[in-house]
Amino acid sequence: MLNIYISQARGLARADVGGIRRIPETATWIDLVEPTPEEEKAVESELGIEVPTREEMKEIETSNRLYEEDGVLYMTATVATKLDTERPETTAVTFILAKDRLITNRYSDPKPFKQFIAYAERHPAACLSAPVILVGLIEAIVERIADILERAGADLDAVSTIIFAMNGAKKSRTNGGDLRMFLERIGFNGELNSKARESLVSLGRLLVFVQQSPSVNLTQEQKTRFHSVSRDVASLSDHASFLGSKVSFLLEATLGLINIEQNDIIKIFSIVAVMLMPPTLVASIYGMNFKFMPELGWHFGYPFAFSLMAVSGVVPYLFFKRRGWL
Repeated sequence: MLNIYISQARGLARADVGGIRRIPETATWIDLVEPTPEEEKAVESELGIEVPTREEMKEIETSNRLYEEDGVLYMTATVATKLDTERPETTAVTFILAKDRLITNRYSDPKPFKQFIAYAERHPAACLSAPVILVGLIEAIVERIADILERAGADLDAVSTIIFAMNGAKKSRTNGGDLRMFLERIGFNGELNSKARESLVSLGRLLVFVQQSPSVNLTQEQKTRFHSVSRDVASLSDHASFLGSKVSFLLEATLGLINIEQNDIIKIFSIVAVMLMPPTLVASIYGMNFKFMPELGWHFGYPFAFSLMAVSGVVPYLFFKRRGWL
């Protein structure tokens, strides 16, 4: 899909192309969303640029993601998407800054793009030029990542509170599900944090590349905005690193608690087995079919054997209880 946006007095407006036609001279932002080969060729011929293919966008080398040709900046960033679903993903988005126009090429529709378009349609200052639209899109992406990191951090705090509850710890850990549920929650938040951090690192490189490029003429206000976003990206990257450490700690702690509970269960079975050994021995002795056994003809033989089995089972229980093994 080929979307062409024009900056107007009321804000960002989408031009009605009605198919593949000539790109208007007033177009500020050309947005390619899952473009067809015909749409890519049309943009390339109209603007004199080369739009990277989907395979080229997947390259991870910095030289293939951030480069400049004939004064045109080609920048590919990793953007986290589907963050509200059970399977968050990352997608490559290419930003091409060609003089007074911004071209974006993407094969997904991240939520920040929708939010920025809706905002720019009502605020003319958000779409004055191509660099302004670029920094606005990056700001929207960064704000989205910040919300996700905040949500992941809050959920990790909730899990940590439940797992390490001081009062009624055992009851708190097992109420509402076993520890495997907490493992799944921790793993999901770890995946969210990983996707967010990957996106932040990529955006940080992109921002540095734009600010250091001599081909981009930024006003003082635009330089301030780019610098501010760079600081936000750096601080969020540090926070994502902290959350990553917390995820690792909680995973290890939860696995340790699972091992402790399994050991407690095995210990109980072992103690029960030891408690039943003396009564079993007594029952085995008096269950032997020997003719000359004094107690077999005794009137109190059965109560005696039963009492002996009970005492031999209670004594180990009291011993274990006193030692604190139960």
